[in-house]
Amino acid sequence: MRNGLMIAGLLALPTGAVAQLSPTTVPPPAAVPGVGSAQGDVSVTIYNGDVALVQDVRQLDLAAGRVRQSFPDVSAQIRPETVSLSMPDAGIVEQNFDYDLLSPSSLMEKAVGETITLIRTNPATGAETRERARVLAVNGGVVLDIDGRIEVLRDDGLPVRAVFDRVPESLHARPTLSVTLASTRSGTRPAKLSYLTRGLGWSADYVALFDDKAGTIDVQGWVTLRNTSGTTFTNARTLLVAGEVGSATDGDDAPVRSRRPVRTRAGTETSTREQLGDYYLYPLAERTTIADKQTKQVSFLDAKGVAASSGYRFENGWLGSADAPRSAQSVLRFSNRGGAGGVGDALPAGTVRVYIRDARGQPQFTGENRIEHTPQGSTIALPTGDAFDVKVQPTIIEHTRLASDRWRTRMRYTLTNARPRAVTVELAQSGLDWTDTRITEESRKSERPNAGSATWQVPVPANGEAVVTATFDTRY
Repeated sequence: MRNGLMIAGLLALPTGAVAQLSPTTVPPPAAVPGVGSAQGDVSVTIYNGDVALVQDVRQLDLAAGRVRQSFPDVSAQIRPETVSLSMPDAGIVEQNFDYDLLSPSSLMEKAVGETITLIRTNPATGAETRERARVLAVNGGVVLDIDGRIEVLRDDGLPVRAVFDRVPESLHARPTLSVTLASTRSGTRPAKLSYLTRGLGWSADYVALFDDKAGTIDVQGWVTLRNTSGTTFTNARTLLVAGEVGSATDGDDAPVRSRRPVRTRAGTETSTREQLGDYYLYPLAERTTIADKQTKQVSFLDAKGVAASSGYRFENGWLGSADAPRSAQSVLRFSNRGGAGGVGDALPAGTVRVYIRDARGQPQFTGENRIEHTPQGSTIALPTGDAFDVKVQPTIIEHTRLASDRWRTRMRYTLTNARPRAVTVELAQSGLDWTDTRITEESRKSERPNAGSATWQVPVPANGEAVVTATFDTRY
């Protein structure tokens, strides 16, 4: 059909098959009564956990009485039960979300039981032949009844077009919300459409450039927006909310925990950043278009000269021995307190990637880790990898049974440093809360940050070693 609309890439048809539709059977958009305007003044609030609030103000010209109104360009992952529509002098009678979108495959699926036209082209002569065919089934392929014979469209590469007489009313070119309204007057008025949707998410990422000699880091924070909702939100006001918002459904996307846990001492400073209840708000400075299937990055933090230091940490599991020395963790320590020397902001959860300049002055990646939502004034110890030159070997010297429910364990921790300068290692013995365990002797004074662990701050000389011994009394 020379005037037909060609639709390429029909999923339900084999290779070489193309769907075609006569445009005379489709009324132009202006002739369709009740079609709403496209997106209007859009605001998008994006939360952690794959949920977003869309608020869209559109100008609608309504007649008096009962009117069916369509709202195209809503999210394809809209949660219909959350839709709210407010407008002067009109109330909602019924609403439907039509998410069955027009595509070559859906067009063929809806044609089951209907008659279509097949146009075949002879590759040698270019001559076309037409046949009317009734679609019997679309199950992994297209089964047709052509003049009483049953035929399957084969994937043989021969050119064939399928021509459809009309578009089914249930198929829409874009995700569409249909609403039946009871309007008390005619005229144009604003309508505010609000709904929750999936498919819009954001995450924070940080780039930290560490200057070991100066003892400072420069921290840049980036917001990464992701849109898989099936709809583009044009020129939208965008507000990001940091915090875990409660949901009535359980998600399967629990955060993956790092094998090197970040140790944070929570801050007690009140941030000047705007809050919504118990959540912090990060508005984008300018309107932005969040295109479907797009990842967009926007800067939200740029802190220079933040006080920082590098160090090492080694954690030994429940009074265990190691057959060989094991690497200590490389740890970067800094604070997000306000004022000089701090990042000066509450930090939304995200990944911190650390860089250090090499001898040529080029920043080189040295490791990363994830922080959780961190209030202002916190101190952060961020493990970034395993040290090459700083090792620890824990060894059980003695394990003696003193009674049926009492044991004495003597431990030795040997710390070695192959670096040309002295280092301090935070040595931690964990698992002490598994039973009633007390330290009865130790070569260096320990701290008990919690019931389950003891820590020692151990200086290790350049190109040297240090030894810590401790005796544990355990009662079961």
